[in-house]
Amino acid sequence: MSLDDIAAIQKHTETLLDKYPDFLTVSDVANLLQLSPACIQQLMQSGQLLFADIHGNSRIPKPFLIEYLVSCSSLCYTRGVKPNAPAPSGQEPMHLDNHITPTDILPVSEGVTEMANKKINQSVVVNGTKVWVRANSLQEFTNKILQLAATPQESSKHPFDTYAWNWFNTYSKPNVENATAITYQRQLTLHLLPAFEGLAVEDITTDHIQKLFNNMTGAKATKDKVRIVLNQILDAAVEDKIITQNPVKSRRVKITGKASKATAPYTVEQMRFLVEHLGDIQSPQDRAYLALQALHPLRLEEVLGLQLNDVDTQNMKIHVRRAVTHPTRNQPEVKDTKTASSCRTIGLSALALPYLSTDFTGPFLFGGQQPLSYTQVRRMCQRIQREIGFEENITPIRFRTTVLTDLYDQTKDIKLAQAAAGHTTPAMTLKYYVKGRETSTEATNAVERAYTA
Repeated sequence: MSLDDIAAIQKHTETLLDKYPDFLTVSDVANLLQLSPACIQQLMQSGQLLFADIHGNSRIPKPFLIEYLVSCSSLCYTRGVKPNAPAPSGQEPMHLDNHITPTDILPVSEGVTEMANKKINQSVVVNGTKVWVRANSLQEFTNKILQLAATPQESSKHPFDTYAWNWFNTYSKPNVENATAITYQRQLTLHLLPAFEGLAVEDITTDHIQKLFNNMTGAKATKDKVRIVLNQILDAAVEDKIITQNPVKSRRVKITGKASKATAPYTVEQMRFLVEHLGDIQSPQDRAYLALQALHPLRLEEVLGLQLNDVDTQNMKIHVRRAVTHPTRNQPEVKDTKTASSCRTIGLSALALPYLSTDFTGPFLFGGQQPLSYTQVRRMCQRIQREIGFEENITPIRFRTTVLTDLYDQTKDIKLAQAAAGHTTPAMTLKYYVKGRETSTEATNAVERAYTA
């Protein structure tokens, strides 16, 4: 058998063993060779199949098994014939298929001696880590493997940036609204990744987290957005048993900052001015927009989502069925309403009716085929302010706060205000939207009336 033949057999054997681990058990080898475990044990005890004793368990390294199988093949095909020499006259070279008994194909001790003295350069996986072992003999190879197996290996740590991006792309981005995903990504790139650059998840302490928030400027609400993302990442690390507890939840971590500025409602006098000057607005679309936005407790995203059949002028109803958000600022995205409660029907103000033109060019009242972008809305509000001579900026969010404030002020019915707002609870309406119109003098007068006859 030529050297090329032997190399081909070795390559084929390595391919067959690809799916097996680097260290095989006696049962693995027995199943592979279709022999009994006792037969494999006999080969190991006789020194024909070399093995390693790792923590009291006999394991056959894959390189040993490959050498054994190649030797078997070589001997079976060439026994009694010198390498590369023609067979003696009248005698065919013995073929593997001509052997009947298993003992016929066992390699002789000379083959084992050759194998034991052969230089080895082989990769193996020890304690979950791939390492290359170089040795001048199988004995040295075995000794090195035993030493590696007995040496505790430091478990690899998890870089924060890699772990955080995996959390974002696998668990967060596919399962949240597009606008939320963009917000989370912004917290990662602007705050978290720079703060923990070069750190592993296991190395992050409460000190690192407190320093992160200490170095941030701005409102507390901004810091809370960062905290929400970091808390989810480290909660995942606890679940993966990378860390034992989430340092964000430590009582020592304090997040301070300026309170967010509350949205102030327009005054009653300002709202009366707007209603009186609706007719001064030149564009029919601009007039219709202000009539719907200023006189109803609608979010801007709900107004932009209105279509022709949503405004029922016959029954004086507005059906809120969808919303339009702008996750990337100027790319409108049509979606469901913010919550199930936000999908609602509210009354259409008679004050708005004269300004709702029927000359719409597309499915969306504002924009036609595509809803208006934020830039277009901002420019429209600036036009309206100039044309009617309004003293303050036209700000969509302020109209929602104003209408809800006056609705509650006139009715004192929080459940009615909640339904109009599309909130899940009345507490949300009271906390963020109902500002109250009473002055300190009116409050004092009310107390005096209660305490006097």
